[in-house]
Amino acid sequence: MGAALVGGLGEKDALTACFGPLGFPELLIILFILFLIFGASKLPQLGSGLGAGIKNFKRSLKGDDEITEESSDEKDT
Repeated sequence: MGAALVGGLGEKDALTACFGPLGFPELLIILFILFLIFGASKLPQLGSGLGAGIKNFKRSLKGDDEITEESSDEKDT
């Protein structure tokens, strides 16, 4: 994104204005709530799915349309 976003704020300032400062205690609370909602058995699956989604998103931004052997192995499991 460009340096100037809404109202001339920088990217970091705009994120802080929208969400407020998220520190370590806030992240712990979010993780605890996720643990309560999904349970211990589902969290690794959610994490790996989120990681694969971010990886595919970054790959699509780069324009790399090749599917590697590693990606095809992830789809099988």
